[in-house]
Amino acid sequence: MFARALITLVFLAPCLCKVYEDVVQLPGLSYDFVIVGGGTAGNVVANRLTENPNFSVLVLEAGVSNEGVLDSIVPFFVVNLLQPSIYEWNYTTVPQPGLNGRNVEIPRAHMLGGCSSHNGMIYTRGSADDYNRFAAITGDPGWSWDRLLPYFFKNEKWTPPVDHHDTRGQFDPAVHSNKGINSVSLSAFNWPIFANHVIESTKELPDEWPFNLDMNSGKPLGLGWLQSTIGDGMRSSSATSYLGPEFIHRKNLHVLLNAQVSKLVESSHVNGKLTFGGVQFAQGGTLFYSNGRKGDYSLRWSPLAGLGISSLLDIPSVGRNATDQPVFILGWTVNSTQTLDSLIQNTTLFNEAFAQWNRSHTGPFSAEGTTQLAFFRLDSQTLASNNFSDPSAGSDSPHIEVAFSPSNFGALPGSQAVSVGIIVLNPVSRGSVTINSSNPFDSPVIDVGFLTSDVDLFTGREAIAKVLKLFKAPTWQDYIIAPIGDLENSSDDELDEYIRNTTRSTNHLVGTAAMSAKDARYGVVDPDLQVKGASRLRIIDASVFPFIVSGHTQAATYVIAERGADLVKEAWK
Repeated sequence: MFARALITLVFLAPCLCKVYEDVVQLPGLSYDFVIVGGGTAGNVVANRLTENPNFSVLVLEAGVSNEGVLDSIVPFFVVNLLQPSIYEWNYTTVPQPGLNGRNVEIPRAHMLGGCSSHNGMIYTRGSADDYNRFAAITGDPGWSWDRLLPYFFKNEKWTPPVDHHDTRGQFDPAVHSNKGINSVSLSAFNWPIFANHVIESTKELPDEWPFNLDMNSGKPLGLGWLQSTIGDGMRSSSATSYLGPEFIHRKNLHVLLNAQVSKLVESSHVNGKLTFGGVQFAQGGTLFYSNGRKGDYSLRWSPLAGLGISSLLDIPSVGRNATDQPVFILGWTVNSTQTLDSLIQNTTLFNEAFAQWNRSHTGPFSAEGTTQLAFFRLDSQTLASNNFSDPSAGSDSPHIEVAFSPSNFGALPGSQAVSVGIIVLNPVSRGSVTINSSNPFDSPVIDVGFLTSDVDLFTGREAIAKVLKLFKAPTWQDYIIAPIGDLENSSDDELDEYIRNTTRSTNHLVGTAAMSAKDARYGVVDPDLQVKGASRLRIIDASVFPFIVSGHTQAATYVIAERGADLVKEAWK
């Protein structure tokens, strides 16, 4: 965060009068806090800091506006956003040895709201164990589940689904809040034939696949109904919520688009710690400078050695610990036309569904397609007998997520199919994000290190076996025609090849600026999110996760930002 705070994030907000596209429109370039990146976390911090009318905040967003971007508004159109476009940074990894040398795409949003403007909108908090591990490794009880739960409530605005269906038995109201800012809801369109088979499986296989009323209670194990950041049939992002109309008109909050920060400037030392006076950013080929009077900044860092760049602060952990969750898909053809495939393949049905959404924001376009999620653990004795340590945060934490969808996403044109996405939640494999150029505008070098650890591949094989058994339950027998691919009769080596050849990113890359205990000799930020060895320079986003949470990372990022904003306020009260 610059000035009082410099922060890095990217998300889309309605472009009202305080969202500018040209630097000359700004009333000035001197602010208390400069936030680098109007993303999931950046917009949260901007909102919370400007609750104090005495704080002035500038958000510098490298991407474009989210306003009017239909693919970001209509939940069903999310897949369109994850293609090369102006709304994407269009990043790709280096060749991955664990994926037989394949490169994989790493979608990152190039628009206001950041990844909250183009992610899958799935809302999972992870387990209480995850955050208790954060607290243990940092020595700060403020990162524990019990201490963070109020921040989950502060973020979340529970919203009834737009179809107004009876939601009793689909979630637990006691673990949710309707007083927050960002909309969270149950799906308003659940493809009932498929969804009913999934729920029936929990009744036929209750020991292996128990029903979980609410996966966001801190104990996610089991199978339950999907919750998403959707409100009134539209995506709810940090841009549409934290920069919504009631906030963006604040006189002390300004957002500048198309402004990519290149470096921190005006370095000096105060009380033995490095500090900075502002940031340099580019717009339209011209460099500009903004100074932050309070000097709290949040930036991503990269190794500088060998590139002719002088190092002001030596933090070897910068860019290390890169963690992403690998995902691969299993599919089955079915004898029902009530699938996403029928909608995608039939222009008439597609247009009718779009017309319904335009009229009332209801129908299949009001949801992103997933109906339920399941979380489960591997047997501890199975792990031990194969010489693996438990990579999870605790006994209530899952190793695997299964996402159920009434589609195979066009894998078999002309057919009707359903699928599950299998996610390895606690990968032991690690990678890095580095640079190979002295030009700050060149793309980073991303290595997610997928499947370089044997336990990650083992976890994937075990997940396949468990999912195949699920689809043998009686409820599926008159619905499924055949599996897509004969994995049931495959050897371990063949399963390994399937996983390596089909795995892609869940788009959950975190951890490259990990927090650690204040006296730790590793890590990038202290528990208060200040960069080690620096003053008034904070990193407030998903890069500070020391471990990835056992679920999707969106909810956890919001909570990091909510508490991070409070830490900044406390420092400057």
